[in-house]
Amino acid sequence: MTKKYTLLLFTIILAFGTFLPQEIGNASSGSVTISTDTVNVRSGPGLSYPNIMTVKRGEQYQIVKEKDDWIEIKLSFGQTGWIVNWLVTKDDETSSGPEATSTGGKIAKVNTDQLRIRSGPGTSFPMIASLNQGQEVTILDQNENWYKISSYFGEGWVIREFLNIQTSDNTTSPKSSKHTEMGTVNADTINIREEPNVSSSTVGKLTNGTDVTIISQQNQWLKISYSSIEGWVKAEFIDTQSEISNDTQKESVTGVTGTVSAESLSVRSDASLNADIIGSVSEGQQFTILDEKYNWVKIEFQSGSFGWVSGLFLEKTTASAKEKQPLKVTTVTILHNGTNIREEADVQSDVAALADEGDRFSVKRMVNDWYEVQLRNGKTGYVAGWIVSNNGSSPQIHKGGAESYLKNKTIVLDPGHGGEDTGTTGTNGTLEKQLTLRTARLLYDKLSAAGANVYLTRSTDTFISLPSRVYAATKNSADAFISLHYDSTLDDRSSRGMTGYYYYDDQKGLADSLYTSTIAQTKLDGRGVRFGDFHVIRENSQTAALIELGYLSNPQEEITLNSSVFQENAASGLYDGLARYFKNN
Repeated sequence: MTKKYTLLLFTIILAFGTFLPQEIGNASSGSVTISTDTVNVRSGPGLSYPNIMTVKRGEQYQIVKEKDDWIEIKLSFGQTGWIVNWLVTKDDETSSGPEATSTGGKIAKVNTDQLRIRSGPGTSFPMIASLNQGQEVTILDQNENWYKISSYFGEGWVIREFLNIQTSDNTTSPKSSKHTEMGTVNADTINIREEPNVSSSTVGKLTNGTDVTIISQQNQWLKISYSSIEGWVKAEFIDTQSEISNDTQKESVTGVTGTVSAESLSVRSDASLNADIIGSVSEGQQFTILDEKYNWVKIEFQSGSFGWVSGLFLEKTTASAKEKQPLKVTTVTILHNGTNIREEADVQSDVAALADEGDRFSVKRMVNDWYEVQLRNGKTGYVAGWIVSNNGSSPQIHKGGAESYLKNKTIVLDPGHGGEDTGTTGTNGTLEKQLTLRTARLLYDKLSAAGANVYLTRSTDTFISLPSRVYAATKNSADAFISLHYDSTLDDRSSRGMTGYYYYDDQKGLADSLYTSTIAQTKLDGRGVRFGDFHVIRENSQTAALIELGYLSNPQEEITLNSSVFQENAASGLYDGLARYFKNN
């Protein structure tokens, strides 16, 4: 009898043993949520292990430990199993997109009337509704200068400038009262130096039109701050607001006046949402537009006082009935071979001439979204603004309707590096792994808003192996796979510009389209599209391309790449490039 009980006990122990973890490894903590429709759970950390069950999207499991690309999870009755880490999200990560921002879920109030809500984070997206001052919304996400919100109309995107986040005591979040003088570079290129003398080391460069913060002055030198760099520049190369005469300011450089369309519009010290608020203007007031930069407009809001307001809330008028607007653009460059230059500013107009990629034309003026250019025969013609790049400070023109080519497309975005793999490190300490993820998040939001099915190979600072990145494209049957990187070289710190890569001939079209559109939008130097032997495109069965978005080893370019303006333009360029690729294929 005793032997029978002993045998029964031994059998029970063996049975339960099959449900216990078979391997002791590095313990982990937390939980994961399944982020795709179904995931196979395997008996070990590898595809060669047999499936023991299937789990579904939204289900949560406690983490036992992790090994390479695999996570061991706790199942029922003490059983454990292994799943691949790119099909789940940890703790508070989102299902396949960027991690939540610190503002997500907060309540905000609209601080102006007729606030335009758009379907995506950018002015090229259609307007879907509007809000008035005092209305409350819930912030869902943030994309550089845009908030994704939820309100009575559903979900949409608004410019961050026009929302005040509510604190626990129902007051708006405090704003800094510190006011710093701003300046603008007035020379083609100037050096930023460590000390206020010409023999001091150069720590960076600035180009004409760049706005800087002036910290102090010593003799004929100004100490300035731009992005993460502080240094000294010659005072003669910086125009400050106090130095510019009223007569010069009052002279319109655009020939256009603007009427405020919002009930109350903040005036800022610079063309940025991060600049100090120095005043406000009201609905119906008219101002001469003195300058334009990235959807911002410079005005004289009081006698002798100048500042920047959002151009989205100014209704422009000109003396011409046809709304011909002189802009700060002197030449445009053709982006594609066989471009039509038409007799009138209309796609139905007769063709006056043909132009090829790289051809440059002098600009006489602008009519809506068309440039009137000087032809070689002495006549003029019109070229669409969305198929050229301009040399001025005006933003690149986009052709609406790009979302129609992106809807329902499946796109996998691959932010290079992550975790212990930092990628290259810039001269001023920028980590490539952080910058690639920042760019990918911006592009993710734009593509999602257009109706594309978008997946990130990583949404946090996590190491993902190269085969896992490729598998994400195969698993999701991606229509396009884009690997995002930033370049570096120790041999030549002056190296700069963007490069596109493909491995197979059928990948070249995607690389060309992404490269051309992004170069046009960011105005970085172009290094061309070429063959590249990179694992993520070489081993990829889906259409794939790899883009190097500039050189972090170049101190001046590193500053540019870190700027909010560049990041927004790079994401917009990649977005447009994808739309053009799908349109033509």
